[in-house]
Amino acid sequence: MSADGLVLNGEAIKRLVGEVADELAGDEQRTIIVVGGSLLAWHGLREATRDVDSIRRLDQELRDAVHRVAVRHRLAHNWLNDHAEAFAPFGFDVEACEVMLETRQLKVLGAPFRDVFLMKLRRGSPQDLIDMRVLWPYVEDQFATAAEVITAFFDAFPVEPPDEYLDRLVVGELAKDGIALPLG
Repeated sequence: MSADGLVLNGEAIKRLVGEVADELAGDEQRTIIVVGGSLLAWHGLREATRDVDSIRRLDQELRDAVHRVAVRHRLAHNWLNDHAEAFAPFGFDVEACEVMLETRQLKVLGAPFRDVFLMKLRRGSPQDLIDMRVLWPYVEDQFATAAEVITAFFDAFPVEPPDEYLDRLVVGELAKDGIALPLG
């Protein structure tokens, strides 16, 4: 988030992440894996977001580069962060990620939309539910029923407590966009 409360659109995210890459020195290539609203904004599927979340830990040199870009643009010091690292799905496959930007110093990967959809379901905030509906056209071919979504959810997040209404939540949210997903 910017220091004055502004949000970042996809073009701003791409430009700022490019500046972070330019700030990095040396021959070591670092990797971030973008998830959440920032991934949607990057792809033009969401107007804007407040920060850029990575599920890959940022090392100190990368944090320092993020901070220098933040100071230059009056952004929050953690506008690009690794806060989502703890929320990565079990068995997350880095090889399934899309390469969105690659320089000698920085590789920016986008998590698969399927994983992001399941992460949004796990968090379940009002914005996450909207984002799930936006993501649905990109993941619908992977789920024939709400029961399949729920099976994938608990495979991705096996320590989540059971929720007998989660399938109905998915069906109800998708129905808001006229999508008739069967329960089982």
